[in-house]
Amino acid sequence: MTTLRYICYGYTFSLLVAAALNYIPSLTDAEGRAFGIFALDIFDDSLHFFSAIWALIAGIMSHRASRIFLIYFGALYFGDGFLGLITGSGYLDFGIFNNGIVDYPFFFKILNNLPHLFLGGFAMFSVWMWDRK
Repeated sequence: MTTLRYICYGYTFSLLVAAALNYIPSLTDAEGRAFGIFALDIFDDSLHFFSAIWALIAGIMSHRASRIFLIYFGALYFGDGFLGLITGSGYLDFGIFNNGIVDYPFFFKILNNLPHLFLGGFAMFSVWMWDRK
């Protein structure tokens, strides 16, 4: 078992938690935002759930599959977080296409996009750091 495979299992758990956030009543406010920040909908939950399944399958399959998952997942999620930081809308939930550029306060943009920046950045960093032959 390699480090990258263990990291995929960690992503599986993290993404399943993200998919479940909307369904824990004490974590959502009156407007349905998790922690008062993240406006997650069924599309976001599905994205997180299927990303978790992808991570699990990659972790089970092989080191190579885990590496591929971490590179592509990392690039997609980091890019989404970066675009959200710049425009207020990401592309994974089609927000940039549906809402266009949204004028949120910069601090809110940071809080809203930090999970995708961190998850994507760490995924790519982990391949660079722990992909030893």
